[in-house]
Amino acid sequence: MKKLKAGILALFLAIPLAAIAQQPVYLDPSQPIASRVDDLIARLTLEEKTSLLSTTAPAIDRLKIPAMNGWNQSLHGIVWTRPTTMFPVPISMAVTWNPELVQEVAGAIADEGRAIYNYWPTVPGKVEATGGQGQAVTVTANGERFRHNGLVYRSPVVNMDRDPRWGRIWEAFGEDPLLAARITVAYVKGTQGDDPRYLKLAATLKHFAVNNQERDRVSSIMEVDERSLREYFLPQFKAGIMEGHAQSIMSSYNGINGIPNAENPFLLKEVLRDEWKFDGFVVPDSGAVENLVTAQRRYKTLEEAAAKTILAGSDLDNGAYARVLPKALAEGFLTEKDVDQALRRVLTVRFRLGEFDPPSMVPYSKIGPEVIDSEQHRQLAFRMAEESIVLLTNKDNSLPLDKSKLKTIAVIGPFADMAQIGPNYTGMYSRFVKPLEGVKNKVGPETKVLYARGSGILESDNPEASYAEAESAAKKADVAILFVGINQMLEREGIDREYLNLPPVQMQLARRVLEANPKTVIVLLNGGPVSLVAGFGGGQGPQDLDAPAVVDMFWAGEEGGNAIADVLFGDYSPGAKLPYTVYRSVRDIPPMTEYDITKGFTYMYFDGKPQYAFGHGLSYTTFSYSNLRLSSEQVPGNGQITIKADVENSGRRAGDEVVQLYVHEVSPTVKRPREQLAGFERITLKPGEKKTVTFSLSVERLSFWDTNKKAFVMEPEAFDVMVGSASDDIRLKGQFRVTSSGQWPPSSPLTAASPAN
Repeated sequence: MKKLKAGILALFLAIPLAAIAQQPVYLDPSQPIASRVDDLIARLTLEEKTSLLSTTAPAIDRLKIPAMNGWNQSLHGIVWTRPTTMFPVPISMAVTWNPELVQEVAGAIADEGRAIYNYWPTVPGKVEATGGQGQAVTVTANGERFRHNGLVYRSPVVNMDRDPRWGRIWEAFGEDPLLAARITVAYVKGTQGDDPRYLKLAATLKHFAVNNQERDRVSSIMEVDERSLREYFLPQFKAGIMEGHAQSIMSSYNGINGIPNAENPFLLKEVLRDEWKFDGFVVPDSGAVENLVTAQRRYKTLEEAAAKTILAGSDLDNGAYARVLPKALAEGFLTEKDVDQALRRVLTVRFRLGEFDPPSMVPYSKIGPEVIDSEQHRQLAFRMAEESIVLLTNKDNSLPLDKSKLKTIAVIGPFADMAQIGPNYTGMYSRFVKPLEGVKNKVGPETKVLYARGSGILESDNPEASYAEAESAAKKADVAILFVGINQMLEREGIDREYLNLPPVQMQLARRVLEANPKTVIVLLNGGPVSLVAGFGGGQGPQDLDAPAVVDMFWAGEEGGNAIADVLFGDYSPGAKLPYTVYRSVRDIPPMTEYDITKGFTYMYFDGKPQYAFGHGLSYTTFSYSNLRLSSEQVPGNGQITIKADVENSGRRAGDEVVQLYVHEVSPTVKRPREQLAGFERITLKPGEKKTVTFSLSVERLSFWDTNKKAFVMEPEAFDVMVGSASDDIRLKGQFRVTSSGQWPPSSPLTAASPAN
């Protein structure tokens, strides 16, 4: 704190005294932000106040208030501006199980966003941008002021991937609340930066809360018990606020338990501000205020709807507030004091972004355009792409391929020569390595690479001819690499999936290629889980795809082609793990409208046999687990336990392993998970190298929500401890007993969101 004050003082002294003397309080950087905000609000007219509650708030020149140039998205790269670095999609970030890498990537994305703000505040028609290798790129913008170069970014998506049919799984961080919470915190910290005074960008957690289906999303009201909310749907938001200090949160279109979330005081006041002490601003999803009048029919006028959302805790809107709040005030739906409260929250974040301070004081104002689409960021995208590739199946060590022994390779499939970067909220890029290009880059000129598309994604114009071309290529090759999957035709915002299997046209392509060449490697490109079983059934059937090797590369960003080639040919040993369960069929899970996960959703409550389990992922090396140690077999209700295990690389090559800690309550009085992730660590080991992995687990982390007590509680009980390579690959087991009861308020930061580490 002393260093912070000294730094502020030094910056303050650098400003000419005459200038300081003439400044109003709100422009004086030496004053507390709260005082500056209050001073500015006192100088505004009512019309000016309401105009500032818009995401595209105009400049107010008389008070030197800059325009709020809209909002943008940064899920895996800056979009809607100019060519930027396109990293692997968010689900791939969770696949890495590497929060440190996610924070580094989010920081790089934020650097590019800041550079765009710093150097292109306006776009008078066209921008001549330069890609990372010097090529010119022309970007056309409509209007004199480019809408998407502000400092508030509507990322990350932190909803739980509860149901594999959800169309936006690719945007989120998996089905487990702990994994999602850790990736959320890392993403937020990377986005907002580590300066103690200023924000690099403002991150927005969305969609608050229980936003988990696209069908009827603008009008649906979900019935969710409070225990499910507290233990499953809210922890990642809680961690993003209490630990990550996210400065913005977006309420979702849907409602819970009878009340739309844009006007839900339980969520926006009781939970968000009273319990979690959120000090940023709330923005309803685009058009959510209007939906209260149209789709949800809660109010007759937009004026009343806008007022109700502000009274419930919303602060900023895409435009409705600026249009109708003056009339709403005149009609008595709310008071100027209510408007001031919302504006205070919005302006506080803008002050933290440095909008009202000299650029010389704001460290992020020095970030230049050279970071945009830079070679350094491209290498970081390549690293994340490699770390997010999952080896699902590898019979008889079919992978890696030995290119020195391959004279001909067939590269087949609708995704082999496609720049598949993501369904929506993805940006422009100056360079993109497709899988086919990646394979060609990897092999030498002595190796012949044949290519056949084989089919479309959902259908083919001439299917028999396409299949025949693929079969011919496969027969001529020593090995076939088949790139299949799904894209925005099947999963994106506004569309949920009806089935989990590969589309029939691609299933048929895969069968015929496998028949033509049994040495076929299947590579999946996808966001949500993809099942390789036949049709829409469950159990193993004669037509299920049975490839010797299956790899999931997801949507791996602009360097995905090079990354998958490195994995296929053994220059990188895969170490990623699945962040969700890959069910065999939709018949294995409850209806999508069922929000009680204890009915059979996620690895925690699913009793069947999945195709691939949560946490699954193979390697080109092997790891041995041994010597499980618990610091105590008896732990008080307010205590913690230390769990240690030795992990050794027992193979012949270096590799990464994600060591996973699971717990299970032996005889619970309420329904508890069959197993629950309590900690994880990704480690890198050389051949023969051994490492002790240590988890420090608070008993509070094991608590459950008691609806009657309105608190997290713990009862005296025995817990199984399980350490392993996946949820279905447990290598070590132990047990300890909690000897006394415990109780924690909902404001406790540890419950259901903090890891054992």
